[in-house]
Amino acid sequence: MKISDREILIWLNDLGLTNNQIKNILSRFDTLTDFWEAGKNEIYNIDGLSDDVKEKIIKNKNEDKIENLIYKLEKNNINTITLLDESYPKSLKNIYDSPYVLYIKGQILKEDELAIAVVGSRKSTSYGKWACEKFTKELAELGVTIVSGLAIGIDTIAHRTALNEGGRTIGVLGCGIDIIYPQKNKYLYDEISEKGAIISEFPLGTPPLPYNFPQRNRIISGLSMGVVVIEAQEKSGSLITANHALEQGKEVFALPGNINSIFSRGTNKLIKDGAKLLLDIEDIIEEFPCLVEKNQMKNVNNIDYSSLSETERKVIDLLKEGPLYIDIIAYKTGLDISTVNSILTILELKGFISELPGKLYSIC
Repeated sequence: MKISDREILIWLNDLGLTNNQIKNILSRFDTLTDFWEAGKNEIYNIDGLSDDVKEKIIKNKNEDKIENLIYKLEKNNINTITLLDESYPKSLKNIYDSPYVLYIKGQILKEDELAIAVVGSRKSTSYGKWACEKFTKELAELGVTIVSGLAIGIDTIAHRTALNEGGRTIGVLGCGIDIIYPQKNKYLYDEISEKGAIISEFPLGTPPLPYNFPQRNRIISGLSMGVVVIEAQEKSGSLITANHALEQGKEVFALPGNINSIFSRGTNKLIKDGAKLLLDIEDIIEEFPCLVEKNQMKNVNNIDYSSLSETERKVIDLLKEGPLYIDIIAYKTGLDISTVNSILTILELKGFISELPGKLYSIC
């Protein structure tokens, strides 16, 4: 059996090697195949690895170990994407300390590039729950994938709202992908696996240790165009996610809250430190041209045109594609200029369209 570089990468991850340890190996060898074929002495000469790690590599370096690992992953319907694969999310390639391996239940799709993280306190207030449902629903309606951490509280509400709206959602774990944590979210885990994706960088069997969660938060922000923080205490994992986002050059949006509430101290501090104040969905939309365009089309499609005549609707359908000059409208509809001029005047009076400079017409 010919062992590929990606399989070696998955095997190293499964052994529990950190990103830095894998980087040390890659700095010593031209390829992972060269590393695989290296003898004991060469492995002992790798800088940056403890003797225990070197011994673990030597002890487990055989083809059967890799074959059994790949079989186990396939048997449990766990997909793997490595940093060497073309399918690796582009957004994660551009962050510091990109995970070398991702374990996935479900699928990451092209449309998931349009993603925003929604995070917050595990003990959400009624205000936080309302705000999370509101903004998640509005984002899902725009076709935005919602990324969160599958924790109880705000994370759970964000995932559930996205699914209820028929939208996409991605849950990023701080444990092995074969471990459901918290256990009470088993049904949510299963549904996200079917309709979105569950992701972890941790090897199978990794327990939900406290220090895993700050590490996984860079993936939550990394997968997203921006991060929405609904509620957060002063020392909160959500603030770690927000800091990762800022370091990655992403937008951070924070919901203002009662200054007497411990669950708003973190978000209020984010706003004080420069995060964007979140009062309305437009505060998010205006930061992303792709969402501005989607929102305009959504608004156009939601307008009731049933009261219009057939020729009026014909003109409206043309303008839905973008602003047009009167002569182009006449040409495309086959109507004479005077008739088109009359129709445009009526549509403008009814508030459906507006005239721009130079006899250019657009949907309102």
